[in-house]
Amino acid sequence: MVGAVLVKEGRVVGEGFHPRAGAPHAEIYALQQAGEAARGATLYVTLEPCCHYGRTPPCTQALIAAGVAEVHIAMLDPNPRVAGKGRAELEAAGIRTVVGECEEEARALNEVFAHWITTGRPFVIAKFAMSLDGKIATRTGDARWISGPEARRLVHEVRDQVDAILVGAGTVIADNPQLTTRLEKEDVRHPLRVVLDSRGRIPLTARVFDPALPGRTLVATTEAAPPDYRKALNERGIETLVLPPDERGRVDLEALLDELGQREVTSLLVEGGGTVLGSFFDRRLVNKVLAFVAPLIIGGHDAPQPVGGEGVERLADAPRLERVNWQRVGNDVLVTGYLRAEENHV
Repeated sequence: MVGAVLVKEGRVVGEGFHPRAGAPHAEIYALQQAGEAARGATLYVTLEPCCHYGRTPPCTQALIAAGVAEVHIAMLDPNPRVAGKGRAELEAAGIRTVVGECEEEARALNEVFAHWITTGRPFVIAKFAMSLDGKIATRTGDARWISGPEARRLVHEVRDQVDAILVGAGTVIADNPQLTTRLEKEDVRHPLRVVLDSRGRIPLTARVFDPALPGRTLVATTEAAPPDYRKALNERGIETLVLPPDERGRVDLEALLDELGQREVTSLLVEGGGTVLGSFFDRRLVNKVLAFVAPLIIGGHDAPQPVGGEGVERLADAPRLERVNWQRVGNDVLVTGYLRAEENHV
């Protein structure tokens, strides 16, 4: 997520942003817009200019050739191929650099990229909606709808931004979701649908397996899923990814994250259910939490909760969020926070 602005004699002469992988970087668009006015100008950019050949040529050489006099960099690029080398190349060419202005905002803007490029795994966002007394459904399984329409729309806006969305077999069997992005706009993004089904329990008639759905579906499973079941999914155009099981016979989540990271899936929205979310929290694989709290009381000893799993034995061991924010979304409250780095295994 990179933006660049060229300024000369107190006037903006060029602007640009990086629209997608493989397209020119923000600096190049700003230089093209500025033309000859770039000579002697000052560049403000959210991320350190690249200095290597990847999908595009290095931005540092373009800035040097254009005669830019000064570059203000909000944050250095965490990519090991850059990581200060771009700044050093600019300095060696006589271009003054300033690093750190609006760094906190830039790091928040690029939290997904920074995590993926340094760990090789997607940035994991755990999302759930619960009642005021911590329930995600009634004791009979009725869960529609706990959160209001404004909160549900916000969830679709998040889906529109992530690379993949994940649920477990239990959620598909109980709710039969489509896991698509439903927004009234053009160019809606439908993230890769990742379904955990270690034993092949989901009916082949589930809506998530409908070939007519936009986007792609990936079923992460184990050798415990019958070969005929996997073949039937493949014939429907559904990819099956056979991964090693964990100690409980479920899909090994670390292996899954490694595989998704290799496929350049940089962000993963985990929507549940409680068993899946519990497994991610138990293994400290969550980076960010989006918790919607609705003003209703469900009650019931047997009503399900948002996070299952083994949990912790002591409160001192409970994962604690930092950088916590609250916002009202319709009649609901959205609590957003991050798992502390020392408590996260990725």
